[in-house]
Amino acid sequence: AVVSTQSTGHYYITNNLSKVMNQPISGDELLNFFKTLDDYSPTLPDSLTAHYLSQAGLHTSDPRIIRLVSLAAQKFITEVASDALTHSQMRGNPAGSSGSAGNKKSKEKKNCLRMEDLQPALADMGIQVKKPAYYM
Repeated sequence: AVVSTQSTGHYYITNNLSKVMNQPISGDELLNFFKTLDDYSPTLPDSLTAHYLSQAGLHTSDPRIIRLVSLAAQKFITEVASDALTHSQMRGNPAGSSGSAGNKKSKEKKNCLRMEDLQPALADMGIQVKKPAYYM
């Protein structure tokens, strides 16, 4: 989120809800950032983001707002996936590492996202996920 301070007139980017970075962002830089969002094509389609925004009660026709939310969602998903891969590697899962470089006949291991890796990654972000007690 972008926060404006009344006394100095500077904008700050907040990190993890309450921490504020030391670098102020001027109004011109913020306007340039919003102009670059016009040309940016996010991974998540605008129609998908607009649908979920409207379900949450935010109805906007400004594509920059929709793309800003898409960019934030893409960053969140990327961080969760990266943390899950790190947890997989720390757990000693061979799926997190590739095959030996010297042996050309060995097949390259593919990564698999598992709940055991996803749960701590989401817990780091403040989201608690629990597996059901049993599967049918």
